[in-house]
Order: sequence, then C-alpha cells, then structure tokens
Amino acid sequence: MVDGDDFTYEMAFSRVDGAIDEFCTKLGGRPVWLEEPQWPLCVRHERPMGFIGQFRLPGRSTRMAYLFMDDEAEESWQPEGGENALIVQPGRVPPFIETAGVVDGEGLLEELFVDLEEVEQSEPPCWGSRLLGAPGWLQGEEFPPGGPWSFFFQLRDTYQAIFGDGGMGYGFLSADEQEGRFLWQC
Repeated sequence: MVDGDDFTYEMAFSRVDGAIDEFCTKLGGRPVWLEEPQWPLCVRHERPMGFIGQFRLPGRSTRMAYLFMDDEAEESWQPEGGENALIVQPGRVPPFIETAGVVDGEGLLEELFVDLEEVEQSEPPCWGSRLLGAPGWLQGEEFPPGGPWSFFFQLRDTYQAIFGDGGMGYGFLSADEQEGRFLWQC
C-alpha cells in the first residue's frame, strides 16, 4: 500500500490453513501486535473485547490498527461509547478506553487473509469492504466527534452479523494518525 488520498483498495477475503502471524491486514484469529499488547476492555462489562481484525496503515514504516468490539454490548455502534476500540500502534489509546496486557483474548471471526486490490474511487461510493477513498454510508454521513478524522476503512459485515443485520463498520484515524475511532451502521 502507498500513501495518498487518490488510492482506494477493495478487500477480498480468503481462508487460510494456519494462523496468520504477519503485520498485514486480516480479519479474525488473534492480533499480531506490533508493540506490547493493548487489549481493550469493555467499559460496560469490564472484560476484554473480542478481536475483529487488524489493518496495516499506509506508508513506508510498519504501523497497525487493531479493531475490537464487545459483541454483547448494547451500544457498540457508538465511536466513543467504550464498547468498541480501534487501537493504533505506535500511537495512543483513546482516553475513554482502558487496556490490559492480555496476550490471547477472544477472536470474533474466523481468520481470513485480506488481499487488497487497487481500484478507482467509485461514484456512488462502494458498498463493500475497502481501505481509503471515501466511505459508502448506509444511513448518511456520520463522523466521530472531536475531529478532524480521516476515513481509513469500511468493513461490510457479511460473515457474523456483528454490526447488525447487513451492517457496515467504519474506521477513522486522527489527523496525526496516532488514534483511531470506529462506528457502525445498519
């Protein structure tokens, strides 16, 4: 992946025979931590959130964003509700999230390798999973509070109905790319 706002990458998913232990974009399984583990705890249930996937940030240096959610939480769609977390490494943990040095928590999805294919920005926006470009909103534009936030990825929930029935999750990065936010719509 390269830097630049002109690039959009569609995500294609494929099953793997073993565990993926690389700093790559993937869904499910266990996170491959770039630094010490920072497993987020659900503010409501005070337990580790489930791991959804990891996403490599654009650029020459290796940087990762790790997505977590409490799949039993009532308001996990809220970007700052403490029931989901997008942890950036290296970066900073959002102030409303508490983390633990848990090495092995629960994965919410079957492990899938994500292949990225560069595509032109589509009009109207794409309704599938992708990195960069512009979001394809299901319910209208909705950015996290306290921005500016830049769109990083969208993830179509076609596997486990974690984001509601037919939902779409949206990941965002702060202007300095040190912090992440996540929300979902259905």
